[in-house]
Amino acid sequence: MTPGGSGDKRHRAREAALQLMYQWEIGRVAEMDLSEAADSFWGVHPAPVRRRVFATELAKGAAAHLSTIDPLIEAHSDNWRLSRMAVIDRIIMRLAIYELMHTDTPPPVVIDEALELAKTFSGEQAVGFINGLLDSVRRHLEADDGDARSL
Repeated sequence: MTPGGSGDKRHRAREAALQLMYQWEIGRVAEMDLSEAADSFWGVHPAPVRRRVFATELAKGAAAHLSTIDPLIEAHSDNWRLSRMAVIDRIIMRLAIYELMHTDTPPPVVIDEALELAKTFSGEQAVGFINGLLDSVRRHLEADDGDARSL
């Protein structure tokens, strides 16, 4: 990934999506919806339009598909309930699974980006866990011949 290249810009958008989802997840207590979270986030963290659009689409898409994504996470994690997972790790996996299911981004890129987010925002143990889980979900989705993409 070259500094300033499109990969770097999309990585920064994924970081913003993670931060936006975190703000929304924590703000749920106050009944904040994702549009409010996005408005608040972009007001404090101005960014180019393309980054805002991509990040917001990822966050809103992941939030809208939690009823499909969360059961996948639980099904592919051994003896871990979603509620016991670290918030950051849960959000990274939700964003990545949404991107695997609903975009044309190549799966290795999605997984690599998720691992980079985990290295930056979580811990080394999380990287291995997220890698294993996302690889398992990827194989599951591929075994379904892409049928899960249309969910």
